[in-house]
Amino acid sequence: MHLRDGLQPHPTVTQKYNHLIDTGAVSRDPEQERVVRALDRLIEQIFARRLATKSSALGWLFARRRETKQSVKGLYIYGSVGRGKTMLMDVFYELLPVRRKRRAHFNDFMSDVHDRIARHRQARKEGTVKEDDPIPPVAKALAEQAWVLCFDEFTVTDIADAMILSRLFSALFAEGVVLVATSNVAPKDLYRDGLNRGLFLPFIETLVANAEVMTLDGPTDYRMEKLDRRSVYLTPLNEKSARQMDDMWSALTGGAACSPTSITVKTRKIEIPVAAGRSARFSFADLCEKPLAAREYMAITDQYDTIFVDNVPLLDPTLRNATKRFILLIDTLYDRKARLVLSAEVSPDKLYAGRAGTTEAFEFDRTVSRLIEMQSREWLEAYEQRVNNLAAAVS
Repeated sequence: MHLRDGLQPHPTVTQKYNHLIDTGAVSRDPEQERVVRALDRLIEQIFARRLATKSSALGWLFARRRETKQSVKGLYIYGSVGRGKTMLMDVFYELLPVRRKRRAHFNDFMSDVHDRIARHRQARKEGTVKEDDPIPPVAKALAEQAWVLCFDEFTVTDIADAMILSRLFSALFAEGVVLVATSNVAPKDLYRDGLNRGLFLPFIETLVANAEVMTLDGPTDYRMEKLDRRSVYLTPLNEKSARQMDDMWSALTGGAACSPTSITVKTRKIEIPVAAGRSARFSFADLCEKPLAAREYMAITDQYDTIFVDNVPLLDPTLRNATKRFILLIDTLYDRKARLVLSAEVSPDKLYAGRAGTTEAFEFDRTVSRLIEMQSREWLEAYEQRVNNLAAAVS
């Protein structure tokens, strides 16, 4: 990081990373250090652009460096699960010295986009806006709210998303938006087996033109190193695991009254088979064999922060749609930092029995890693700390 007038304008990712090493939170990793340097370079470029847009005494010094709104190229980091991509992006986001920034689950972001498009079309029908095409005004509004977008575990599985991504992000980049994303697949493998993929391919070209592509694929899966299995993933499915699930539910709810309830999302009702306080219990069929999507899973985690899921079967090719929903469910629970208690036919690494090399196989690698991390001591202790902090704030 460059110094100006002998002062460093903001902390660096390198400083934070070295602190994590010194405190024993992480181990030094040359592959991670390479990404750390790239993130620091990006912060420097973003900081310079921010100065260049200000009509301040410093602003004119950097005005020559600003050629267009698109002068800052983002970063797309991909590699195997458990290599530290999320951790490094979170450090970057925390230290990024701009206010108009947004870190979002990609499905959450796209739900917002589709809602905005629907509102624009309704307004066009009512005659309150003139533009027939909703994409440019939606992109402009999103860019005005945040000109740095961070997506963790970027993935595309929904055809409705895939069909608008090229035009949407072309418009966002034209508005000067900087994208930082992590993924477990290279750009060329996004939406690999998707319907009408040919219509999606221009997005890959747009992405590569506007974000530097880096790999983070060292030999160590740090999530596996942290594994300290607690009784929150029970296998196989038998009377013993069913009894353990019941015992944990009783212990967690503390004898509180449990009853079925429901959540309404827009005009749709989501049935909650059993709920008590901030805990809810479902079967795999309840959550993954019904036509639920990201919006419904997010609504559930808005209401409940501990989710029990009973009877997850071996996910073979006959359960393709249910498997895709299970992947999405785990992504949502992970992103929302929920506590998951689950019973399954087999261990996480054996749960997917589909064909290797498919999009689902790539995505399920991430699911396995997340299921493992959500059993770790660090994950469960962090959950307890969040609950305690919330209780203290309320009291």
